[in-house]
Amino acid sequence: MPFTLLGPCEYREEIRKSRFIALAAPVASAAEAQAFIAAHSDASASHNCWAWKVGQQYRFSDDGEPGGTAGRPILAAIESQEMDQVAVLVIRFYGGIQLGTGGLARAYGGSANKCLQSAPRIELVARESYRCHCLFAELSLLKARLTELDCLLERETYDAAGAELHVALPAPRVTELQRLLADISRGRSELRPL
Repeated sequence: MPFTLLGPCEYREEIRKSRFIALAAPVASAAEAQAFIAAHSDASASHNCWAWKVGQQYRFSDDGEPGGTAGRPILAAIESQEMDQVAVLVIRFYGGIQLGTGGLARAYGGSANKCLQSAPRIELVARESYRCHCLFAELSLLKARLTELDCLLERETYDAAGAELHVALPAPRVTELQRLLADISRGRSELRPL
């Protein structure tokens, strides 16, 4: 199962007088990844190398470093940590000592790897969206039981009789929620896909 970060994280390291700052954050789209990179890149740095992965999409940049020595090792770090929906930016301030292509790949990939290893993560669970309607008398009991089914309440709208709930839950739990909803509402409410 893939993982993503719970929030932004940072890792700093000095390698042969060059400073490396690795920044990582969870992202939901390619546009969000590019926005994170643009917002955190340091114009005064020697290089702002990055990689991101969102589902089957991924991009990386060596930002002037020799080809394949920065962006690809950062992407490899994301994949080796089984991460998805993540952007990683590694900022380098050149310290005057050449690292060579192997040294650069180890420095960029290693900084990204250490940043991701130390970050709090959460498992990505594929969820399906459904809606249901329940009466006010049933609402509090249903909402209390949703967390037991690893169900997220995405939206609720009220009407004169009760509330329509939009929920997202893992596919294997759908039949359990259908059964729970039928029990609570005595068969009046049913789960419908969105």
